[in-house]
Amino acid sequence: MATNKVKQIHSFGQSIWLDFIDREIISSGKLKKLIDEEGIRGVTSNPAIFEKAITSSSDYDADITELAKTTESNEEIFFGLAVSDIQKATALFDGVYNEGVVGEDGYVSLEVSPFLALDTEKTAKQAVELWQKVDRKNVMIKIPGTKPGLEAIRQSIAKGININVTLLFGLPRYKEVTEAYISGLEDHLAAGHSISHISSVASFFLSRIDVLVDPLLDEKGLGDLKGEVAIASAKKAYEIYKKVFSGERWEKLAAKGAKPQRLLWASTSSKNPAFKDTKYVEALIGPDTVDTVPWETVIAFADHGIAANTLEQGLDKATETLERLKAAGIDIDALTQQLEDEGIEKFNKPFEKLLQAIEDQKNKK
Repeated sequence: MATNKVKQIHSFGQSIWLDFIDREIISSGKLKKLIDEEGIRGVTSNPAIFEKAITSSSDYDADITELAKTTESNEEIFFGLAVSDIQKATALFDGVYNEGVVGEDGYVSLEVSPFLALDTEKTAKQAVELWQKVDRKNVMIKIPGTKPGLEAIRQSIAKGININVTLLFGLPRYKEVTEAYISGLEDHLAAGHSISHISSVASFFLSRIDVLVDPLLDEKGLGDLKGEVAIASAKKAYEIYKKVFSGERWEKLAAKGAKPQRLLWASTSSKNPAFKDTKYVEALIGPDTVDTVPWETVIAFADHGIAANTLEQGLDKATETLERLKAAGIDIDALTQQLEDEGIEKFNKPFEKLLQAIEDQKNKK
């Protein structure tokens, strides 16, 4: 019998999560099948995924009508719908959550409102609200890794909430996120609480980096680096991860049961048709990491993906790639900040569309 290629990735220490959720995949048994047969170990969602789920089917119509009887807020109605889906999905991952190292995997992520991405206080407040509403040990609340998000991340970890830090593009910001996580753990521990149950991932977005950078490379005579900058950045992020989650400060927390905040590769579908559709998955397989993969990419990898321990291969080349960018006058830090700013807008627009769809459904006679 042929080896399952997606499951094979787990043998190299990486967990594959599905970057998709809707009611049909939960109720039809498809998600359970992906867990059992493909080794899917978690789920991530975002405003764009929920917008597609809610606007492309009638599965949510009756609940929208019912929820509208008790609130006029379309955002409250949305989170009512989303919390229900997240709770059902977390139940399916109970077995994964309790397997091996308890709490290593089996998480389902729910994001705070993208409208709050630049508001520390409101983000932290909503993270608590969503954590309490879902009320499942294997939910992760997603908070964007913006500058204002950093303090919200620290405060949330300090309250014992599992956090998926999303929208990371640059190495300086990633370093700040690891600091927010570790500081949050120290705060929770100092308040007299156990930290062994807290889990977090830092979601580093990939293909969008290359979409922005690649057109600049030809202008600078660096055409050979097309499709390589995001992967190089991810490999350097992993170097930071290994350095941060070792040493005296971390060992004190680890001795109390703390889990490292794993890097999660996001935006892993190839946006450039010239690239292999499994390119970003294949390039970054390695220990103690997560890759959240769209449905289509899961299918593609199961068919023709190559599973190998690649994450720490070519580290010198990764360093050289980023040095060549700098020498050519390409400011990768400025570009990744641009991507963060654009990323907020890219989640705002589908969220606005989603809220309008709820409004339209409420007004149906």
